[in-house]
Amino acid sequence: MREIEFNHGWICTRQGSDQQGIAVTLPHDAMITEKRSGKSLGGKNIGWFEAGDYSYTKKFTLPAQDAGKKIFFEIEGAYHLAKIYVNGTQIGYRPYGYSDFYLDATEQIRFGEENEIEIRTENADQPNSRWYSGTGLYRPVHLYVADQEHILLNGIQVETLKTDPAEIQVTVRTGGTGTVNVQILDGDRIVLQAQTETTPAAGIPETDNGLGSCRDGSETQGIAVLKMAVPGAKLWSMDTPHLYRCRVTFMSDLQEVSFGIRSLTWDRQSGIAVNGKRVILRGACIHHDNGVLGACAFPEAEERKIRLLKENGYNAVRSAHNPCSKALLDACDRLGMLMMDEYVDVWYIHKTEHDYADFVDQWWKTDLRELVQKDYNHPCVILYSTGNEVAETGQKRGIALTKEMTAYLHELDASRPVSCGINIFFNFLSSIGFGVYSDDKAKKDAEKSARSAGKEKKKKPVGSEFYNTLAGMFGDYTMKLGATLHGCDVRTRDAYAGMDIAGYNYGIFRYLHDLRKYPDRLILGSETFCKDAYLFWEKARNHPGIVGDFVWAGVDYIGEAGIGSWEYEDYAPADADEAGWLTGGSGRIDIVGNTNGEALYTKVAFEQTQDIYLAVKPVYQKGKHSPSAWKMTEAEASWSYPGCEGTQAVIEVYARAAEVEVFLNDRSIGRKRMKNTCRAIFRAAYEPGVLRAVAYDQDGKKIRETSLSSAGDETCLMLTPESSGTVKEGLTYIQVKYTDANGIWKPMEKHHIQVTVQNGILKGLGNACPYNPDGYDKDNTGTYYGRALAVVQADGTGPVTVTVKDEARQETVQIPLAE
Repeated sequence: MREIEFNHGWICTRQGSDQQGIAVTLPHDAMITEKRSGKSLGGKNIGWFEAGDYSYTKKFTLPAQDAGKKIFFEIEGAYHLAKIYVNGTQIGYRPYGYSDFYLDATEQIRFGEENEIEIRTENADQPNSRWYSGTGLYRPVHLYVADQEHILLNGIQVETLKTDPAEIQVTVRTGGTGTVNVQILDGDRIVLQAQTETTPAAGIPETDNGLGSCRDGSETQGIAVLKMAVPGAKLWSMDTPHLYRCRVTFMSDLQEVSFGIRSLTWDRQSGIAVNGKRVILRGACIHHDNGVLGACAFPEAEERKIRLLKENGYNAVRSAHNPCSKALLDACDRLGMLMMDEYVDVWYIHKTEHDYADFVDQWWKTDLRELVQKDYNHPCVILYSTGNEVAETGQKRGIALTKEMTAYLHELDASRPVSCGINIFFNFLSSIGFGVYSDDKAKKDAEKSARSAGKEKKKKPVGSEFYNTLAGMFGDYTMKLGATLHGCDVRTRDAYAGMDIAGYNYGIFRYLHDLRKYPDRLILGSETFCKDAYLFWEKARNHPGIVGDFVWAGVDYIGEAGIGSWEYEDYAPADADEAGWLTGGSGRIDIVGNTNGEALYTKVAFEQTQDIYLAVKPVYQKGKHSPSAWKMTEAEASWSYPGCEGTQAVIEVYARAAEVEVFLNDRSIGRKRMKNTCRAIFRAAYEPGVLRAVAYDQDGKKIRETSLSSAGDETCLMLTPESSGTVKEGLTYIQVKYTDANGIWKPMEKHHIQVTVQNGILKGLGNACPYNPDGYDKDNTGTYYGRALAVVQADGTGPVTVTVKDEARQETVQIPLAE
């Protein structure tokens, strides 16, 4: 099978617009450059973008000698309601915006002549999402040319049968019958090989065009199953993520997949175990966008997200609330990050008027099949989730659907457990009529939006947004306490019985009670508040039935604007246009990749460091508003607040110790015992100098210390590329930061910067403030606490030169281009 590069040469046109289409290279997000205003029907959920419908077209030619071969397209993601045409004939349809799917275009191709593919995507049907979705072809598209007799698309599956000694099973499905040759490679070295003959097999759909018919690879299909012992196998794990390649030859076709050898078990006695060793999931929920790049799934962006999370102590991610990209899975495989890949945010009850609820009944089997086909060979994937906060799980129909989905996933892949993230308290609330969607409510909200375009619009939240609103009003403790009500158990127990691992959203106060009541239940904190990290870890260490925790959220994201933000009037005036809010503000890592005090706390809580950390709330800030249950603290690792002498500072210390003490310029300002916590809070009048924290053991012996120093008077503009070089079309992230001459961060510096690029393209520019009227698609931006981020793409003509200037300074950095 031959793959043809297919991401260049596209024309993107906004449907219904008089403007000429623009040339784009995939992945491309048409939404990130759209206007943001109070007229947005998607509102804060999508960051106030005025979403539209877009058409992508590309002309291409296949040589005449390919006549008689089969032609397939793979579309990794098209948001959403995608219709695909080749030479004017519709060949496919996919309503879900996150599916990776294949289409057979053989009958429509004119070999030796020019062809045209058109992919129409819709996103004007707002509201249709609770977060920023992006629009269009935000993931790659591939073109494949295959002989009539070929290895089927996704036709190679590798499963670990055992690890000591290592044995794998390779299953190959083919179009036609014949000899299958299999080689296992470690790097470029062939470690074993075998061959066998296929046997006739029942035809399975190779592609599903979504138009009511499926197309098989050929009339006759074959299957080959080989069990192979792997001598001296190197196991895949989070610490040693070793990957092999499986090379398969059938007739003239050759295909390869990567895989890892690892075992996976789950039971009440051992929890989740990888290679026989218990693993407690230190997880982070992440959305699919990549910050200043919008929804574009660039491989470098996906890998950076995983790398940052792993550096901060996480070992698992939850793809919330949709199937992740192939690039993200590849990054998890390489870096040793575990993955819970999630299907969907709704089943048959809407959360927004035009979301996927209208399609799930018809499409869920196709969607889940495509999810498993994408994930099967990836050792990082250890768990499937069928949904998020689907209150249907409290209803008879939904309980049945829970069991059907779990059974179907087991049929497709028996090697991984199935979960579903249930918001325990909301299941009960919805059962008594609170926060339930209705078409009448949606119609009234739409009418209000039409009457008050450009003005503040108040609508009654439903579904997950209803719960989020309550959490903002009453705080996290009330919501977790609500989950302990008996009615919450009644409305979740039957659904939990229909899955392998029970997903608890915000139900940590139930854990120990439910372990006693349900002796076979495994509990996963599928969505949690940051401040509960320490409590979770202490429970999980002693109870294997508690298998993990996924904090909301690991990385900040576009949409759900302001939900997790504690912002000050300095950066978000209280009377500012609501359409200026852009991100959720709830990440332990912010939208441009900086860690905060919450990340330091979590790393200590999860015992991923022996260090002690200091963080301080911005000393100079006043007028905080937009409080959030998803925020534990706004403290940052800085003691540089000139002009704030005498102002009370709130100082936080994170440590695993018996006691901690804080010193300011060698004077003790307090000493506290650390009982059932790893966080201590001190207060002192600010003065420049050195802030120092010391940790003591039970005997009062100093075991570790850390310090923060105030910055000097000189202010420097620093540009720091995150990589030492780049390649043609490669991305480079450049951190922009104001410091003193010694590199000490100066968070009070507030500037407006402009960026120019030579031998490259500025792909995104922005700061981490959740309130950001400027967005990420301009060549200028304000800084946020003295920081910003630029992402540039090399055009291949030479080293990339990036120049940043503000009102008084200018700095340049050069990124070498690899040969």
